[in-house]
Formats: sequence, C-alpha cells, structure tokens
Amino acid sequence: MLGENKFKILLDLVAASTKDELIWMNGYLNGIVQASAAQSSIATATGTGTGVGKITIVYGTETGNSKRLATDFAAKAKLHKINAKVVGMDQYRLTDLSKEEYLLAVVSTHGEGEPPIAAKKFYDHIHNNGFKLEQLKYSVLALGDTSYPLFCKTGEEVDEQLNKLGGQRIAPMQKCDVDYDDDANSWFSSVLDKLVLKQDVATSPVVPSINIPVVKKTGKQSYTGTVINHINLNDRGSNKETFHIEIAAENLEYQCGDSIGIVPENDSQLVTDIIQAVNADGNKSLDYKKEKVTVYELLKRKINIVYLTERLVQQYAAATGHAIPTGRADLLYLLQHYPVKNTAQFEKLLVNLNAISPRLYTIASSPSAHEGEVHIVAVRDQYFLDEKKKFGLCSDYLGQLKAGKKQSFFVQPNKRFRLPAEHKDMIMVGPGTGIAAFRSFLAERDATGASGRNWLFFGEQKFTTDFLYQTEIQNWYDTGVLTKVSLAFSRDQPEKIYVQHKMLEEAAALYRWIEDGASFFVCGKKDPMSHDVQQTLLHIIQQQGNKTAEQAMHYLEEMEKEGRYEKDVY
Repeated sequence: MLGENKFKILLDLVAASTKDELIWMNGYLNGIVQASAAQSSIATATGTGTGVGKITIVYGTETGNSKRLATDFAAKAKLHKINAKVVGMDQYRLTDLSKEEYLLAVVSTHGEGEPPIAAKKFYDHIHNNGFKLEQLKYSVLALGDTSYPLFCKTGEEVDEQLNKLGGQRIAPMQKCDVDYDDDANSWFSSVLDKLVLKQDVATSPVVPSINIPVVKKTGKQSYTGTVINHINLNDRGSNKETFHIEIAAENLEYQCGDSIGIVPENDSQLVTDIIQAVNADGNKSLDYKKEKVTVYELLKRKINIVYLTERLVQQYAAATGHAIPTGRADLLYLLQHYPVKNTAQFEKLLVNLNAISPRLYTIASSPSAHEGEVHIVAVRDQYFLDEKKKFGLCSDYLGQLKAGKKQSFFVQPNKRFRLPAEHKDMIMVGPGTGIAAFRSFLAERDATGASGRNWLFFGEQKFTTDFLYQTEIQNWYDTGVLTKVSLAFSRDQPEKIYVQHKMLEEAAALYRWIEDGASFFVCGKKDPMSHDVQQTLLHIIQQQGNKTAEQAMHYLEEMEKEGRYEKDVY
C-alpha cells in the first residue's frame, strides 16, 4: 500500500497523462514486477546473479612453456564461450589486478626457488602488502622440476599471497614436473568445469527485458581524464617515435571506430623565447575572442605559433613591411629574422593568428576490454625548417605527457567506421598508426567472443624496431582471434615491400573472403597509402573476379553502399 504522499503523486501523474502514456506506464511497471520476480528466483536458486564473462590468464616463463600453456587454455576457454585475455606477467599492468574478477596464473620456478625474470614485477607487486583483492577468484598452475629442492616454490608463493590478499581459489594450485601436459590439462579441466557451471547457472532462466526509453545525448562528449600509461612503442635504433597513451576517465563512453579530439598546448620554453624576443610583458591582458587573456596564456594555450600557413606568413610580411619568401614558418623564426616594429604591433599580430585546432586520434582501445579507459597511438611528426629539425605541435605535446597528468579530450563519433556483425568476417589494412582502429576492433571482438574471422595486414619500416603491438598481435593469433596476419616491413630488404604487395600475394584468398561477405577496412595515411591500397584492391577484384575495370569499380562501390568497404584515413 502506498503512503499518502506517494498516492497523491500517483493520482496527479495519472490525471495529467494521456491514454497512450497510461498504457506505456502499465507495461513498464508490469515489466519491472516480472523482472524482479525472475531475479529473485535466480538469486534463491544460485545465490548469485553474476556469470563468468571473461578471465585473464597471466604467465611467467623463462623457456616459453608457461606461455604455450596459457594460450592453449585461452583457446579452450573460448570454445566454452568464456573470453580469455592472455598476457605475460612482465607486460601485465599491475593496476589492473584490483579490478580482476577471474585470474589464472601459470608460472614457472627459476634457479633456487626464484621467480623468472619475466615474473619478477608481478611477484614483487603482490608481495608488497597494502591492498586487497577481495573480489578476485583465482587459481595457480605451478611449473617446476622435482630435481630441484625448491620444487614449484614460485607458484606456491603466488598462490599463498593471492589468498592472503583476499582472493578465493577457484581450484587448488596444481604443481607440474618437467612432464607437465597431463597434470596441466587436468588442472585446467577442473577450473573450466567450475567456470562453465557457474556461467550456465547464472545465465538461466532468461529475465524478461524492460523497454525503457533512452534519452539520446547530443553533441560531442567532453572529458577530463588522467594519463595512466605512456610508452614509446619503437625500439632503439628506430627512425620513429610512436607513443601508446592511456587515459582513464569517469563515465567514459565511446564505440570502436570513434576518435578522440585533443587540443594541444605550445611548448613552455618556446613561449618564453617568443616573449623575450620582443621584450613583451607576458602578464599583460589582451582582448581575444570576447575574453581577457594574458599574452603568456594566449601563446601557451590559445593560438598556433608553429608551422604557420603560407597565408599567415604573408599576412605577417604585409603587416611588418618585410619581404618574406613564400612558405611556412614558425612565429619565433619570423620574429628573429623579420622583427616587428614594437610590442604593440606584436600584440596585434598575435590576436589575428589561428586558434589551436583539435587534433583527432583514432581510438586504439575497446569499451569492453578497457573499461573506463581510452587509448591512442601517436607518431611524433618531424619536419625541417631552416635546416633545423622541428616537431609537430600535437604529436610533440603528446610525446611529452607524463603519467599522472590531467588531460582534457572529447569523443568524436565515426558512424561510418563500425565493426560488422559479430559473426561476419573482416579484413583490416592498417600500416603504421593505422593499427589503432584495428587494435580496438580486435580487442572488442576478443572480449565479446565474436565468431567472425579476422585478417590483419600491418606494415612498418623494420621488424625489430617498429612492430607495433607485436605481443598483442601474436597473442591474438595464438588464441585464434586473428585468423590470418600478413606483415610488410619495408626496410628489411633491398626492395621496399608495403601492405599492398602483401595483398597481391594473397589475392586469391583475399577475394574469396570478400566474396564470402567479409568487410574491408583501411586505416592510416591517406596519401599515398589508402590510394595504393584501393588501386590494389580494384586490381584483385578485376583479376580474381574476371571483371573489367569498370565492373571492378562497380563491385567496390556496391561494397561501400553495403558498409563493407570503409576508410578512416588522414
């Protein structure tokens, strides 16, 4: 029975509602009652409403045995609709441990009972008390050699410590000798039986769905997050610097294929040099776009002062009376070589410069696999001005970000670049930083257990220094997420080999995939890469499909209309 106040509110609502609205409310309330009853029956029968959606398998190894077992287990788990992420303990992000619900650890023992070098970081972390893992369900497979007195010592200590931190064992730790296959498989079968049983119980019966109206958001969604990881993906000796950057933010929403926009800031030293070059007062306030901004803030955060366009350079020339050659230039270069008459002229020039525009970066993370985080990949752009090496504004800014720094950004949706249905195949061509979109796609398909086949074409300069996300790509291939991988490293042989050359080598298979309904995606540099890839694709369609050039073009246009040929190029 409702209280008097609630009953009055209900009467007022009913009196103010139309017939259609009352019918909708009746259905909505009925759905809530049914769902509540169904949830109660599940809770009574099982004591829980949570199934096993995904597990993480970490491995620590010296010889590679732990990695092989971990990847085998992941493949078996996926056959039972359990999504498994495999990661080496040396690559595992330790801050994720407190978020894990299901964790399997496969670890060997090295030397006199010591953890392998690759497991040391993980081992030390869990032994530094001060945190709890009360939601963690785990089990440990320990590899060792009974000829050593401290047989499986590392595995024992990992198992014991996870339990001390509050973790609950899914299954008892299993020790394995040199001949480990039978014991390892028995252990995993025991773990899998419990996970599958928990999943089956938790997902039945089906709870009636309730259709609740969704309020659509409009406009770009803006966030302020914290940089939690910043890594140069290139190895020593590379000609490039490619940064993997992770930002955590609350209430973050995006889809695979979207981009984030970042407004960079100018280098502080460059700003100081400009102010000193003209003896300006950095604290003086100027009128800029209907607000008061200091000279320093204007130079630091508002206007673009590097690599000015030819139009702006000539505008500067006209204002100062200098004859300046046509071309692009930095503001500091202009001030040093073609000085302004006075600070008043300098200030007038400043407020007429272009505002810093946002730079868009294709998201390299997955909403399902990297909850609450967005990842991007940015290569540090280089150019030469007056025979001096310079760097692009935003790529240089991103390259200097540090973990812990606050960073604002917005999400830019890209509705024309979306994953196909989970059972559909896809072919992805993403050389260089074009890998970003496909790291997102593959991580999402891995996390959600999508059944469609996946074929990745990736290219860079050198295998040893420029194979971006090599470990992740290898793991996806080992666990069956990636069906095929075709690699092109242009500088590893006298003749340059690019992704389009690898497409030609696989022409027959590639055309079969397309004929079977695969979607074809391209991400990366527009010129010349995307043009070369499209011309190669047309050639393959013409040759393998026995078509004329005109028919091949029509075929590709039809793919595009169906949403099966999509590009995210820049």
